[in-house]
Amino acid sequence: MTDTPLCVSDKSALFAGFAPVSLDALNQKAAMLERLDNKYLVRESVLRDALPELMRHFDVLEIDGKRAFTYDTCYFDDADHHSYFDHHQGRRRRCKVRVRRYNDAQLCFVEVKLKDRRGQTIKKRMPYALDKYGTLDASANDHVNRCYLGLYGQAFEHQLQPVIEMRYRRITLVAREGGERMTIDAELSFRAGEHCRHAADDVLVIETKSANGNGLADKILRALHQHPTNGCSKYCVGMAALQAVQRHNKFLPALRKLDVLPAGTRSTP
Repeated sequence: MTDTPLCVSDKSALFAGFAPVSLDALNQKAAMLERLDNKYLVRESVLRDALPELMRHFDVLEIDGKRAFTYDTCYFDDADHHSYFDHHQGRRRRCKVRVRRYNDAQLCFVEVKLKDRRGQTIKKRMPYALDKYGTLDASANDHVNRCYLGLYGQAFEHQLQPVIEMRYRRITLVAREGGERMTIDAELSFRAGEHCRHAADDVLVIETKSANGNGLADKILRALHQHPTNGCSKYCVGMAALQAVQRHNKFLPALRKLDVLPAGTRSTP
């Protein structure tokens, strides 16, 4: 991805009234590397309605005076796109591998996301050199295999290669009690080679991360008649939007809401 930000409104201004929380405090209270996730696609107007109640329970991550942070992520899959199709088919045993660059903090990690038998998301990450973004070296592949072997008891056999990149701006809310987190992603774009798609500017990808999948943020959104969007994996949506895969029925609701339907796809259910 280029380092030029998209010319859109700064969503962090919506959170000016929230109390700040530091990164160290966030990691102590709500690292949430093992959690149940819900993902919502929410219009900005709905988020505005939720803000007063969110402000009663959540603080906002602030680092060096900033509250919105740019993430670049490169996802890896094998030639048969097992990671994509394992998710599309709803397989309980599945693995996503990415290298994520936290641009504002100038940090980089290899991140492996797995699902356990209860459906919990298990995220394992390894610090990585910034100049290795977009690649997997021997140590990164060893990390992937260790994570997979540790949870599933067998070796990870797929040969990974970079398939798509994405960029977005993230705001993170942290519950004052209960170890819950909520992330709000805006300015979402996908890229593969010369092909690029930008999601609708007024649609936000909200993820709630809690121990039981029914936290404060979920209750607040539900009170506003918002419900999790099935098939809202940003990786899978990006693959479908960029027409890197042919089958994407499971992700049609998310593709419609984000306004990134592949060419030739009907725009109505």
